[in-house]
Amino acid sequence: MKRAALILTFVLALAFAASVQAVGVGAVVPNFSLAATDGKAVSLNDVKGKNGTVLIFVATRCPVSNGYNERMTALAKKYSSLGVNVVGINSNVTESPSEIKAHAAEKGFPFKVLVDKGDVAADKLDAQVTPEAYLIDAAGKLAYRGRIDNDRSGERVTASELADAIDAVLTGKAVAKTDVRAFGCSIKRTVE
Repeated sequence: MKRAALILTFVLALAFAASVQAVGVGAVVPNFSLAATDGKAVSLNDVKGKNGTVLIFVATRCPVSNGYNERMTALAKKYSSLGVNVVGINSNVTESPSEIKAHAAEKGFPFKVLVDKGDVAADKLDAQVTPEAYLIDAAGKLAYRGRIDNDRSGERVTASELADAIDAVLTGKAVAKTDVRAFGCSIKRTVE
């Protein structure tokens, strides 16, 4: 009996995994809703920028994500005047909405941070680590996914793929690197 239950659980898990199709580069990112740190529902359509939207999966406790706090803030400030909104998404089940809200305030984020209860956004985009960035162009298509840049410390950055992708989208050029592996702390999902 136990073996049959294990087999059924495995089959159901595979079926669920197959039914969740992550959005690929070039595909339209469907609208979804998450809670803001004040508990109010916010949809992707609500936070879209006129010229694009950057979603960055963040964490309060991840040293890699925290190492990018100043760079994420600078990125948001630089591109907001150009019609590109930056939005943080926290999908870690281990981090409470109050902790997420306090962290965003303490770090002075000039962008909204949404709480991804149930991994809705993380699953839709196949986000795995923090920080991990996704650039959605003005037409709603995923133009880039991956790391912000190539240096955890920020002292020896030689490649800034996210900024390069945003600049390409803003000037109507093709994004040179559309999918660059991100590094950081694993997202602590609801079901692991």
